[in-house]
Amino acid sequence: MNDSPDCPLVGVAAAYMPRLSEFSFEPGLVAAVDQHAAAVCDALVPAQRGPQGRTVHREELADYVLGFTDRLAEVDWVEPAGHDFATLRLTAVCWLIREHDLLAA
Repeated sequence: MNDSPDCPLVGVAAAYMPRLSEFSFEPGLVAAVDQHAAAVCDALVPAQRGPQGRTVHREELADYVLGFTDRLAEVDWVEPAGHDFATLRLTAVCWLIREHDLLAA
């Protein structure tokens, strides 16, 4: 898996990474995204912990995103203007992408 347009992380990052800029204006958003990021990490297998905490791999996060977005498509989810469960979860995925540098070449 790489940072090609076929990688689901590329599309999620393009759509939701800008929401990370809202952190400085909405302190509650930081806490919500942090909780969602922890939940995503817990959902990833195998859990690999190092001295710095959870190691997140691009392939496993991409698989998670594919399953999550497939489910959103099944229920005909439409992105709201604010933050709902799905937008928080996808924003958390972007935070993980950024923090673990998962789209680096």
